[in-house]
Amino acid sequence: MKEITQLAAELGRRLQLLNSHVTTAESCTGGGIAEAITRIPGSSAWFEAGYVTYSNRQKTQQLNVPTELFGTVGAVSREVVEAMVRGAQEKSLARFAVAVSGVAGPDGGSPNKPVGTVWLAWGVGDQVSSEVQHFPGNRDDVRRQTVKAALEGLLRLAAREIENQG
Repeated sequence: MKEITQLAAELGRRLQLLNSHVTTAESCTGGGIAEAITRIPGSSAWFEAGYVTYSNRQKTQQLNVPTELFGTVGAVSREVVEAMVRGAQEKSLARFAVAVSGVAGPDGGSPNKPVGTVWLAWGVGDQVSSEVQHFPGNRDDVRRQTVKAALEGLLRLAAREIENQG
């Protein structure tokens, strides 16, 4: 918990330097990333909005994720988290975004997507990147590791932006 709070605080410092905001689009973490961010006093200066879209219907309704993706690649996929990032940025107008969708367990896994499989995507401006992780442990462990990885990815993006500003 302490490490996650420190990551969120550092993200806030970097986003304030950039005069930028962040938004979150979460499925398997159920709002955990937004909770970590808003744990930081003054986060309203740099946190725009959080979307908890647990169902596919809400991913489409709130974030404009194309419904056909769920039938072709599934909710836990690169395509869906990248669409979630774009939708969250579009809806919130935040420059930075993170999206996560995964199988936290204890059930729900499959041979192709076992428990612990999580797709993460990050956006800054028009650029989107994503990666898949396979986190060990129980449901709480998977969710905590996902929140940590999401914040670390946002920190990398913010550091790159600061470096590019000179």
